[in-house]
Amino acid sequence: MELRKIVTFTEDIFSEAGQPADPPLRKVSVVAVVKNPFAGRYVDDLSSLTEASLELGRRMTAVATAAMGGLAFQSYGKAGLVGLAGEQEHAVAMLTTVYGNVMREAVGGGKAWISSMTKRVAPGETIDIPLAHKDALYVRSHYDGMTVTLHDAPLPDEIVIIAAFANRGRINHRVGGLAACEIQGKDGLV
Repeated sequence: MELRKIVTFTEDIFSEAGQPADPPLRKVSVVAVVKNPFAGRYVDDLSSLTEASLELGRRMTAVATAAMGGLAFQSYGKAGLVGLAGEQEHAVAMLTTVYGNVMREAVGGGKAWISSMTKRVAPGETIDIPLAHKDALYVRSHYDGMTVTLHDAPLPDEIVIIAAFANRGRINHRVGGLAACEIQGKDGLV
């Protein structure tokens, strides 16, 4: 894949509603902007995009690991944007299990399904990357997200792939549900 750039966003949140966070919440998203080899034409077989996501995912998760600064990964999510000359399916092809397994490896073996979002857009659109606990989807405290905007991407013939991570659940979470300390780790749900 022809890589144009990688952008990293890091957000540290120290308090919410006047309540200090202990520990602070760190969210990281790593964004890769690549050339879409199928822009402007229909192709039945998108497996080359899926295959390319393996190495791209490794590169992105290495950047994410550095940006987390030694903090443990507790939640993750993924997203993709495709330029107007492409199809939404082009981004989806790059976010399959191949890419997801690289993310799981980076976080130390997540069991849960990885929340995702994809859409076809012009440059400058915003996307919200959903976050959920890496080992159990039913941990409500970790239902969160990270918003990303790239002012110059995707160009019509590009795909943007995003991996997002957090070191903890929302600050001041208090809506019940399964607690992270109660995760059984059997099926990715509880």
